[in-house]
Amino acid sequence: MNNAWVKNRKREYFYRKAKKEKFRSRASYKLLQAVKKHRFIKPGYVVVDLGAAPGGWTQAARKLVGDSGFVLAVDVKRIAPVEAPNVHAIIGDVAEPHTIQNILKFLPRSADAVISDVSPNVSGIWELDHARQIDLANNSLQIATSILRFGGNFFVKIFQGRTTSKFIEEVRQNFSFVKLVKPKASRSKSAELYILGRNFIKT
Repeated sequence: MNNAWVKNRKREYFYRKAKKEKFRSRASYKLLQAVKKHRFIKPGYVVVDLGAAPGGWTQAARKLVGDSGFVLAVDVKRIAPVEAPNVHAIIGDVAEPHTIQNILKFLPRSADAVISDVSPNVSGIWELDHARQIDLANNSLQIATSILRFGGNFFVKIFQGRTTSKFIEEVRQNFSFVKLVKPKASRSKSAELYILGRNFIKT
């Protein structure tokens, strides 16, 4: 049984599982697994999902917050509606400063959690892709620090590379607890990682 077979089997398992459970993306399980272990989204939370298309994380977040919470999905692309009264989607670019104000217009109160699975268009040139991903992660961090309540949580995707440590330090300046997370639904050999920041410290 070679590694390629195991990797493909794993991909197929979460793909089939997503189809069966009516999630739009296998990536839904990355969020669900991370929350199950680290509990950074709870029932009743207000959650902002950055880079939300096609909506897999939005669906997962809605499941986690329940009927008493609220989920706002944000992406540069239009997202097909998630059929729930407490889910709303807007078009927005995390790199644009006015996106923060647009998000605040739709929130019932300060966010309890900001999650970001936003990714660049991958070029295949690793240093370039890493730099673009870190830029997007920084944009997501800037939004999070503008809309989170005191004590709120932040969960963001990065690609491992030479500036990963610098970005982690940026997160540490804003959150009292920071941890690297690799959900089981992520490919084991992928350079994709998630950074969890808990307990936002407002400055």
